[in-house]
Amino acid sequence: CLGAEGRLAHKLFRDLFANYTRALRPVADTDQALNVTLEVTLSQIIDMDERNQVLTLYLWMRQEWTDAYLQWDPNDYGGLDAIRIPSSLVWRPDIVLYNKADAQPPASASTNVVLRHDGAVRWDAPVITRSSCRVDVSAFPFDAQRCGLTFGSWTHGGHQLDVQPRGSGASLADFVENVEWRVLGMPARRRVLTYGCCSEPYPDVTFTLLLRRRAAAYVCNLLLPCVLISLLAPLAFHLPADSGEKVSLGVTVLLALTVFQLLLAESMPPAESVPLIGKYYMATMTMVTFSTALTILVMNLHYCGPSAHPVPAWARAFLLGHLARGLCVRERGEPCGQSRSPKSPPSPQLPEGGAGPPAGPCHEPRCLCHQESLLHHVATIANTFRSHRAAQRRHEDWKRLARVMDRFFLGIFFSMAVVMSLLVLMQAL
Repeated sequence: CLGAEGRLAHKLFRDLFANYTRALRPVADTDQALNVTLEVTLSQIIDMDERNQVLTLYLWMRQEWTDAYLQWDPNDYGGLDAIRIPSSLVWRPDIVLYNKADAQPPASASTNVVLRHDGAVRWDAPVITRSSCRVDVSAFPFDAQRCGLTFGSWTHGGHQLDVQPRGSGASLADFVENVEWRVLGMPARRRVLTYGCCSEPYPDVTFTLLLRRRAAAYVCNLLLPCVLISLLAPLAFHLPADSGEKVSLGVTVLLALTVFQLLLAESMPPAESVPLIGKYYMATMTMVTFSTALTILVMNLHYCGPSAHPVPAWARAFLLGHLARGLCVRERGEPCGQSRSPKSPPSPQLPEGGAGPPAGPCHEPRCLCHQESLLHHVATIANTFRSHRAAQRRHEDWKRLARVMDRFFLGIFFSMAVVMSLLVLMQAL
């Protein structure tokens, strides 16, 4: 029986292709349009090149049409209703990918076609496509992309060849999950366009691949390190000024953010829209720059020497008074919220005319109270000591003012870092 079936298949093949040509459309009436049904199955996302905006996919394509010259009666060939022959022997529609981004010419798949007795031809072939895709990275790494694949005939117009999609979209039954992208769907849409070169319409089928990026890897590798580094920048205001590391910490944080910014710029395409994570980096770098500049200002206040001018009255009343109590900046051993009221240190007064204190009621001729020279020296030492104490108090006031400014800027910049980080991380929810 098997031998008889093989002889019948050979006889059928010789009869069908005795006068067959694959150079012309297989229609009985040349004015009749040939209907081609296109079905696409997405198998794998090979690569998404955001920088060059090229999408590489592995697809299974099925094309079905009717060949009017390849029909037979199964009863004449022992009930044989279908045969499988090389696709190069039959006429095939010249359906190509319009938005192809590959420099090499399209290669035809060397797969067989299934030919039925009523002339129905089914051609299944695996295809690796490289298509252009406009990538919008404004919301990176929480972005979603829409990439279209447009298929149509290259030379046949709509009056000669009509393309129809099978179903409402591509099949995802055999899709291999991608580690970077989540596929939301691949709907199909048929269009009929008229180009400037030709008067007849050209139908095409566009499969739109809907993608959403899996942001977990980018959050762990790019976003979280930046968040943690940005939270270190306000801590420069918490370092003691005598440590000498306040400015060094700000500069180190700024250099670390610059390195992450360069890593991000290498993977992103040069576009007008700045990615979300890029905006976060720039905002964080700006904040770190301002915090470093303010740290230098606070250190100048801290290192005001004893010869500096006294703290202005408004700064003494507002900064050393109300703001110090509100920020709980207190002296050592002083309870929080009960800051001492800053008072101006008494200015030293030298005795007028070099006279010492008035002599006490002493009636002895050799009493020390009558030694004016000794009293003058004692008064000079006392005034020098009071001057030194006043200068020390001015120096302590400037140092305390620097601590108040440090505490104030610490709260402001730490709040800014937390708010910016939460706004970016909320995009992942």
